[in-house]
Amino acid sequence: MPILRTALVLGLLAGIGPSSNAQTGKDDDAWFHQHRDEFVGLYTDLHRHPELSFQEVKTAQRVADELRKAGADVTTGVGKLGVVGVFKNGVGKTVLVRTDLDALPVTEETGLPYASKAKGVDASGKEVGVMHACGHDMHMACLVGTARWLSDHKDQWSGTVVFIGQPAEEMIGGAKEMLKDGLYTRFPKPDYALALHVVNDQPVGTVAYTSGPALAGSTSVDITIKGRGGHGAAPHTAVDPIVVAAFVIVDLQTVVSREIDPIHPSVLTVGSIHGGTKHNIIPEEVKLQLTLRAYSEEVRSQLIEGLKRRVFALAKAHRAPDPIVTVHDGTPPTINTPELVKKVVPALIRELGPTHIKEVEPVMGAEDFGLFSQGGVPIFMFRLGTISPERMAEAKQKGLPSLHSPQYYPEPAPSLQTGIRAMTAAVRELLPPKS
Repeated sequence: MPILRTALVLGLLAGIGPSSNAQTGKDDDAWFHQHRDEFVGLYTDLHRHPELSFQEVKTAQRVADELRKAGADVTTGVGKLGVVGVFKNGVGKTVLVRTDLDALPVTEETGLPYASKAKGVDASGKEVGVMHACGHDMHMACLVGTARWLSDHKDQWSGTVVFIGQPAEEMIGGAKEMLKDGLYTRFPKPDYALALHVVNDQPVGTVAYTSGPALAGSTSVDITIKGRGGHGAAPHTAVDPIVVAAFVIVDLQTVVSREIDPIHPSVLTVGSIHGGTKHNIIPEEVKLQLTLRAYSEEVRSQLIEGLKRRVFALAKAHRAPDPIVTVHDGTPPTINTPELVKKVVPALIRELGPTHIKEVEPVMGAEDFGLFSQGGVPIFMFRLGTISPERMAEAKQKGLPSLHSPQYYPEPAPSLQTGIRAMTAAVRELLPPKS
């Protein structure tokens, strides 16, 4: 079975022809072009004014204002800075549509006329450049566009839509805070939860999806390697934590390669190392920051146990004090509910055409959208292609900037058009009009 394939076969099996929804598609196109400048303007404004995790004060306010304009009953401050917009339109089930709000501590290098020049202060107190390098600005604009479409076409759906503006996805904290603050008790609990996420490896106009496991669970780990400081010219009088840290970094690579079953995906990456102040000083400690990725709790536990065993053993072998290992709460994998995927994908095919819908392999990136499955809620996050054909062609020679890169950017208008059409088609499928 090929790794990447179009959903044409699925469409044919479902009895769906490429042009079976041609009139609806034309109507949606006409509606989008009528409002195109508004949505592009919203997107570029959000792009120019990014805010870091749990600092999204103005971003949350803008999303709240836009949802109110669309007719939703809006509540702010849910889970610190979360936005909830409830849109009721007759009897029917309830669908949650989620966007994330936060940006990254990245200094933009796209050279776009609407490039971010924003600065922010990160969790460590350091001033950093801020950029929507993961496409959350596109997610927000698509959510607002979906709300506007549903408001303008109330005859084409029936039920309740709960629009979510979630803070701090990049810190893997916002979904947890909103759920803890009563998202599923203070507001209508959804029968289904939907989201989209931009990707850098699919052409604009395309929607990609994965049924079942789609994104890995993520766990952050902080390690402090202790030593005994001294003069660099007299290492025998000290215990060098930099040497211990070097052994730790190398040895940790064997946790995945030699302890985890190869058929179970896992990642252990050391993303940060800090220690020392001067050429000839052996420091007292070195700090490491790691990310662990897995699709099961069993593998996650293996990674943590193997990590701790190696770190403590290496410290002892080098006469160093016991290290400090702090394992932070992570986020579970995002597992798209197969039954929901099976129900929604034919609607995406009808809206966009079978050659624009692709099934793709899961990835080891992480998202806290998986938490919205709490209480047995079926979830589905699909992926939105954002790269022009010209840039896709260039990528064969030069490669494309990845998400989180200072050079990543989506093509605004066509990405918005596809994202809004795809999400509204999904909502309509789940909330059909009552006859």
